[in-house]
Amino acid sequence: MDHVAVLALFDRDMREGARPDGPGARIERVPGVVRQVASEHGWNGVVWSDLDEASADAAIAEQRRYFAGLGREFEWKLYGHDLPVDLGRRLRAAGFTAAPEETLMVAEVADLTLDVEPPDGVRIVPVTDRAGVDLVADVHEKAFGTDSTRMRHQLLAQVTDDPDAVVAVVALAGDVAVSAARMELVPGTRFAGLWGGGTVEGERGRGIYRALVAHRAKVAAERGYRYVQVDATSQSRPVLARLGFEPLTTTTPYVSP
Repeated sequence: MDHVAVLALFDRDMREGARPDGPGARIERVPGVVRQVASEHGWNGVVWSDLDEASADAAIAEQRRYFAGLGREFEWKLYGHDLPVDLGRRLRAAGFTAAPEETLMVAEVADLTLDVEPPDGVRIVPVTDRAGVDLVADVHEKAFGTDSTRMRHQLLAQVTDDPDAVVAVVALAGDVAVSAARMELVPGTRFAGLWGGGTVEGERGRGIYRALVAHRAKVAAERGYRYVQVDATSQSRPVLARLGFEPLTTTTPYVSP
């Protein structure tokens, strides 16, 4: 994989050319910044910027004023290759809090092994309704120890109003949900985004996460997407590397004060 070329394509398709990630959201392009504006339960934030040392501080202040005027908390999604090189320091100086750094990992679907089955006794089922969304959200809370209210509302809206743009699945051991994940599909782009893959404690290390990645990548291939991308944690990065994903850059969410 040509890392420089694929990263540039990712920036064009998924950041500078961003589309709304769900019903009720909109993309706004203002000088130097592309941002998403959504409801209080959606994701609000800066997805791309084209700044330099002279313009960065003013742009940061303007985004703070803008989202404060809407009464929205927001996130500045900073990538490791974004300029200026001290943009993260400038965000922290403006009061933003950095969440844990993740790694943008990308794989070409044609290079992946997709005939990966879940372990014995585990089956993967699609999520198509509120009951399924609740299972995904419950697994998310157990696996990550975080509140899933926003994700629950957003996924339900996607499944209800724009089902072709999301693929959500739950892994069941018997009748118990033990892992869950989703994939967001943006028409007109070459990247399918894998999100939220998590397995509850006690079921990890059995290959369930790997099976969910392969399942979603297979759907992406069937729908004509060339690449799949993940914001990988330190825990998932080794698994994804073994599957054929390659690291392109880092990504750090900076949360508004």
